[in-house]
Amino acid sequence: MEFHSLPKLYLLFSLFILFLSPFQAQAATQISYCDKKANYPVKVTGVDISPDPVKSGHPATFKIYATSGKSILGGEVVIGVSYVGVPVHTENIDLCKEVKCPVSNGNFVISHTQTLPEITPPGPYSLKMTLKNDRDELLTCIKFNFKIVLGSLVSDI
Repeated sequence: MEFHSLPKLYLLFSLFILFLSPFQAQAATQISYCDKKANYPVKVTGVDISPDPVKSGHPATFKIYATSGKSILGGEVVIGVSYVGVPVHTENIDLCKEVKCPVSNGNFVISHTQTLPEITPPGPYSLKMTLKNDRDELLTCIKFNFKIVLGSLVSDI
């Protein structure tokens, strides 16, 4: 390799890294089912967290994308949040406050927005969400991780 072609190699390498960085920053949230062997009637296809990472003292929206083979007349969403493995928050939410009921069979989105207190410690969190119908039957149960950063130290982009 000649010396004068070395800057071209660095330029190519830099462009490659710049091209890949937006994809790494927008990595999809990895979800897992609570019971990997269960055949839940509601399948979760994705989770969107905005902003990601979540900022303390600012609103955060969690969107759960799901699909169901049957309509859902009503029910309850139970959210449990843990900080480094220690449960710190539990919330029971009427499904019909998060989506229009009845939920038709097919695709739907559960969207929940919450403002975290300014004193929320930064770090790794995990969320467990269960969805039950109006007859208290378990429709799905998922887990995923997310991160919280100090809102006052992070500039809004």
